[in-house]
Amino acid sequence: MIVSGAGKVLAVGPKSMGISSFAGFLASLGVPLPAVAAWGVGLVELVGGFLLLVGLFVRITGSLIAIIMFVAMVAVHLPNGYPSSSGGIEYTLTLVLLALAVVLSGPGALSLERALFDEEVLTSGTGRSMRAD
Repeated sequence: MIVSGAGKVLAVGPKSMGISSFAGFLASLGVPLPAVAAWGVGLVELVGGFLLLVGLFVRITGSLIAIIMFVAMVAVHLPNGYPSSSGGIEYTLTLVLLALAVVLSGPGALSLERALFDEEVLTSGTGRSMRAD
């Protein structure tokens, strides 16, 4: 996620395209407000990738990434079939399922979220973790 986000937002790395090119790509797909969507996707991938790496706001970040990857899978990769070698859904489906697994499992014992707060932050109104300890 970090590499893809850096390519979109900062135009660096192996996936560098920059916001304007990515917004143009989204416009060609018929995405409304492509510049806003490009910034949203780029920032979620860049910042969200970092947050997942350190284990902070894991469920929220995982949810956003799952949504973005699901939209990419349906809008871009689905017409190409399954194999990732032909640009199909194989890789993006894997990312969707992994993001959903992170959402369901929550932050781990070694996450920054658990180290700083001793529980999950931004969970349901009970103030308790959704995960059984």
